Amino acid sequence: MRENQKWFKEAKFGLMVHFGLYSLLGGEYRGKRMGSFIGEWIQPYFRIPNAEYEKLAGAFDPLYFDADEWVSVAEDCGAKYLVVTSKHHEGFALFDSRADDFTSVKASPFKRDLIEELANACARKNFKLGLYYSQALDWHEKNGGGYEADCGDNLGLPWCNDWDFPNAAEKNYTECFERKMYPQVEELVKNYGDLALIWFDTPMSISKAQSVALYDLVKKYQPDCLINSRLGNIEDGTDKYKFDYRSWGDNEIPEEYMKEGLFETPATLNDTWGYKSYDQNWKSAEEVKRIKEHLNSRGINYLLNVGPDALGRFPAAATDILKKLK
Repeated sequence: MRENQKWFKEAKFGLMVHFGLYSLLGGEYRGKRMGSFIGEWIQPYFRIPNAEYEKLAGAFDPLYFDADEWVSVAEDCGAKYLVVTSKHHEGFALFDSRADDFTSVKASPFKRDLIEELANACARKNFKLGLYYSQALDWHEKNGGGYEADCGDNLGLPWCNDWDFPNAAEKNYTECFERKMYPQVEELVKNYGDLALIWFDTPMSISKAQSVALYDLVKKYQPDCLINSRLGNIEDGTDKYKFDYRSWGDNEIPEEYMKEGLFETPATLNDTWGYKSYDQNWKSAEEVKRIKEHLNSRGINYLLNVGPDALGRFPAAATDILKKLK
């Protein structure tokens, strides 16, 4: 087993953070709540036009964001790695990008590169950093993926932005991939030091050739950076094009024992990934420990998520639970 596989196998527990413009809305829009649906999907839930959603970037100013504090919380709760959303499906990047201006640096009054600050904080503590990147879905883009008829049901919500851009026949994911997705992944693997992993997601519309291109790109600059199964299209078993670890479904708790390979279950601490002010359905520390023990006994890492609020703070209830885990 290679060293990059060994650390992941031995880690057993990681902390995930979903943070973006959706954090400002907290699950509410124009006096209405989105019910039990996950908070980071608020734009398609209410079909908020990009012209209006972009205004959130003008209000994105998380004054209490502290990269060292985020890393300390992860370290103190016993996590061995931190995974942060560098760009979620909304298209807003938490890092500086030459490929696109819809970022925390260029489009917000915050004007800071959160990923750079987190990378530096992790380096100071010798703590492993992974970056989530939505490589196919992007609601800020006309040509973001997820517009094909065979994408399947999404609890009644569209996968793509079909409220601003309703004509699927006019969409071309390859344009978005070449102009934004590929260049931004290149920026992430080149500009932010050693990354433990890249956490891809929802591989709709992306071709095998495009998945392979991203795989080769990551490995070119960071051979030891792990790539998860949600990159898509490369489960062919060949030595070169085989994902490094399998991401189970969200909150999936398998019963079977994993004898070979690397596995991880991403899971929520309450009922959402992105912050929702009214979601107080927190798992107790005892329940988190029980799930962690169950997964670890079956050879599966537990990646537990927290959604910071608009100011960049972890909810107090979440922090209280995390403090009891170690």
